[in-house]
Amino acid sequence: MTATSNITPNNKRKTASGIAARAGEILFVLLLQTAVLFLGSGHLDWVWAWAFLGIYLVSVSINSYFMLKRSPATVAERGQAQFAKSWDKTLGSLWGLFQFLLVPLVAALDYRFGWTGGMSLGWHLAGAVLLAAGLALFGWAMIENAYFSTVVRIQSDRGQTVCRSGPYRVVRHPGYTGTLLQSVGIPLLLGSIWALIPGFIAAALMTARGALEDRTLQAELPGYKEYARDVKYRMIPGVW
Repeated sequence: MTATSNITPNNKRKTASGIAARAGEILFVLLLQTAVLFLGSGHLDWVWAWAFLGIYLVSVSINSYFMLKRSPATVAERGQAQFAKSWDKTLGSLWGLFQFLLVPLVAALDYRFGWTGGMSLGWHLAGAVLLAAGLALFGWAMIENAYFSTVVRIQSDRGQTVCRSGPYRVVRHPGYTGTLLQSVGIPLLLGSIWALIPGFIAAALMTARGALEDRTLQAELPGYKEYARDVKYRMIPGVW
C-alpha cells in the first residue's frame, strides 16, 4: 500500500486498457443513477438530484486528475481487478446493488409519491456535506494508497506494501469510512428518510467487508499486523 507504483513499457498497454475499463464502469454507474433518479421521480427539475450528480461529477473529475497524474496503475488495477474471495464477491455485489441502485431508486420514488413529506433545507445541506466529505475521504485514501483496489486481494504482482500515510495514519480503512458517510449523506441530500434504509444496509455490508478484509490483510500481507497494532481503529476513530 505505498503511494507510488511504477509503469514499465511492457505494461503500458495493459494500463491503458485498465484505465479505459475503469472509465467505462464509472460512466455506466453515473448514467444508471441518472436514469433511476429522473425516471423514478418523473421529474427533470429535481434540484437535489442535480446537486447529487454535480457533487459526484466534481469529485470524480478531481480524483481522476490526481490519480492519472500520480498513479495510473492504480486506476488500471481498479478497472481490471478480479474477485479472489467468494465473500468479497458477494458482499461487494450486494453493496453495489444497495448503494448505486436501491438508494437512488427509493429516494426517487419517495420524491414522486411524497413518502417523507419534505425535509428542511438544513437536512439537504447536511447530506451534501456528508456526501462531499465521504467522496473526498475516499479519494484521498485512493491517492495515498497505490494498491487501492475494488476487490480484496494481496497484490503480490505489484509488490504491495503497507500504506501508513495520509488518512491511513488515523484509521486502517479510510476508503470504507468515506463510503459510510456517503451511504448516509445521499439519502439526506435527496430528501428521503426511506432511502436511509438501503443506505444503512449498504453501510452494514461495507462494514462487514472491511472487517473481513482487515482479517485477510493481517493474515497475508507482511507488515500489516504491526501496522494494525500502531493504528488501532479500522474505520471510525475512537470507536472501531
